[in-house]
Amino acid sequence: MSLPLLGPEKVLATAKAFGIYQEGKTIAELAESLADLLLEDMSRAVPAPHRTITAMAPPERVETWSGLDIIPISSYHEVFEALHRTGTGTDGDWENLMKQLLRCGLAFAWNSVVGPSIAADCLYGPPKRSQIETNFASIKKEYVNIALHGHSPVLPSALVQAGRDPELVELARAQGAAGIRLYGICCSGLSALYRYGEVHPLSNALGAELIMGTGALDVWVADLQDIYPGIMDVAACFHTKVVTTSDSCRLPGAIHMAIDHQHGNMSAALGQAKEIVRLAIRNYPARQQENVYIPEVSLEAEVGFSVENITQAFGSLDELAGLIKNGRIKGIVNLVGCNNPKVVYEQAILQVADILLANDIIVLTNGCASFPLLKMGYCSPKALAKAGPGLQGVLGARSLPPVWHMGECLDNARASGLFRALADKSGQPLTRMPVAFASPEWSNEKGVGAALSFRLMGLNSYHCIPAPVQGSDKVAGFFASDTQELLGSVMVVVTDPRGLGEKIVADLEQRRNQIGWTPNIKGVNK
Repeated sequence: MSLPLLGPEKVLATAKAFGIYQEGKTIAELAESLADLLLEDMSRAVPAPHRTITAMAPPERVETWSGLDIIPISSYHEVFEALHRTGTGTDGDWENLMKQLLRCGLAFAWNSVVGPSIAADCLYGPPKRSQIETNFASIKKEYVNIALHGHSPVLPSALVQAGRDPELVELARAQGAAGIRLYGICCSGLSALYRYGEVHPLSNALGAELIMGTGALDVWVADLQDIYPGIMDVAACFHTKVVTTSDSCRLPGAIHMAIDHQHGNMSAALGQAKEIVRLAIRNYPARQQENVYIPEVSLEAEVGFSVENITQAFGSLDELAGLIKNGRIKGIVNLVGCNNPKVVYEQAILQVADILLANDIIVLTNGCASFPLLKMGYCSPKALAKAGPGLQGVLGARSLPPVWHMGECLDNARASGLFRALADKSGQPLTRMPVAFASPEWSNEKGVGAALSFRLMGLNSYHCIPAPVQGSDKVAGFFASDTQELLGSVMVVVTDPRGLGEKIVADLEQRRNQIGWTPNIKGVNK
């Protein structure tokens, strides 16, 4: 598959971090060497140093993980080993199984999150801060409308390119449409959004059926992960065609136009994207206008935050670290995760955010948890009215929102990168910094993996729903508290969202006091 490298600065910076930069090598040559290293860390079978962890992880953490003997050989090896150990009559020592869990957690963090994040920025370019329109009313019924649902950036990037094609735009107009418009469901839309600005975010996975229920979507493109079969039942009520594009994720009754299992037709991605757009154009006249209902609700939001452009916004990370140290900013929390039907849809995320902002704590967000924050205006400078006086002063002077949207769930790598950079600037280990991970509504394997990734970094994880490990008191205890001695972090569960927010505030203040940055607060602003 021939793609231009739209992130040459990322290629250079990462090549230097990995120690493979050589004068005279082209960007393409460096990118090829970098890709080989990332793939080797993903798939090696013979033990060897894990290059991504060595290059990118804090040295203090690498020392801790090495001492625990949990540095992974590779993702493929550790997942295969986990399957082997849990087979009949194999590993009967629960503590040894938990050690393997931690190896898988590191493999998830550094191979499945950090590695692809690096690769995506090199291929498709880094995020760009931009203003976008979100929520239902960003759907325009006079356009050919295409939804992008899933997590792979390959087809969405090709679909953006196809949607710009003058020939296809003219074909849409010939059918009576004003043009072609793309919308984001879950993470595929978010990754395309902050790079191209032409994809309008509408919903996370749990709310996908509500979007399809507008009757205004002509084609729904589903690639992989967080795609529930129920969307087929909703699509059958309207004219919407569902197209699956991954061999890993097929839906009964959907049109399958996919990259094959051997990836032998990767070079045809743009052609496939154009055919999907043509399908949407052909389907546009079949839309039944009496079945179309689009709630007139929309808001502006700012997206595309990264370590690089946050640094630019403050002049330097030293300035941001200084504001945290002097207490005008009390801390930063990565508020992310999927949604869970066991609690009121999206409510917990907003209630936790309200408590954090009122107490001068910046919120980072990405993925499914970011949608309520986008739709309810938290990603706009206007939301500073919800913040405490410290954040109002610091962020208001820079026209920044109190919630910084960093992209798709893969972009937890950006949050951990920011945390590490601020710890370095502050001269403190991550285990002492006033930063944390919160996933109030976590519900699936990725949510556990994401929480574990930050726990391994020495940061507490905070939730409103217990982890599904109650069958074993020992394993439940390991998840909840035993990792404090091993990793310097614990899992905190408070079922009341506001109570969870207050617990985060108190714990971050305790970390600040231990460093000696601020005196005790009188109470939590609710």
